[in-house]
Amino acid sequence: MTQLGELELEQAASKAAGNWRDFDSVCWHRASDLEDADDWCIVYTHHRDSGILAQSNTAIIDKALEPFVDADDSDAVAEQHSHWACGWIDGYSIRVFRNGEITDAFKVYHELAERMDQYPILDEEDFSRREFEATLENIGESAWRLKSDFDLPDEWEGDVYDWLSQNRDHSVECVGDDGAFPEEDDLEAAFSGIGYERVS
Repeated sequence: MTQLGELELEQAASKAAGNWRDFDSVCWHRASDLEDADDWCIVYTHHRDSGILAQSNTAIIDKALEPFVDADDSDAVAEQHSHWACGWIDGYSIRVFRNGEITDAFKVYHELAERMDQYPILDEEDFSRREFEATLENIGESAWRLKSDFDLPDEWEGDVYDWLSQNRDHSVECVGDDGAFPEEDDLEAAFSGIGYERVS
């Protein structure tokens, strides 16, 4: 299926306008309140189970569309729809055409869609920060059995991450979309290498 970012602006606008009529599992209730509903499209950014990439890109899209959402007679409206498979799915309804002209809101979204078509990450710094934060959380969860055996200081996860990065960097490589998950033996090696004392 062709994505909007693969198309030139005019083609994308024509394809997007009224796209909500083709959705099988969603009923867009706002359509009945709009005289120009067929000039609008719905785009989704993330859902309940989305990984780091979608979360990061969503934050960038949210920031880019914020001026249009906050404007009077908005050309973009934040949407959340229920979905049987993933609980909920978030995105925007965007007015594609106003008085026959492509809106700035759609132009901004299309530019982001083009960027994601060329390279999936909209903001490397934001994405990397989220990967790092997720990995710290995963370290805490992965060490659930070990934590009671050692006397750990506050914010020990960051120290463990640093040690693993320097000594077992493979263990903090992100191979999925939820941060890295170090193995228990890597964590135990980090605890010992840092010098955490075992609880007697």
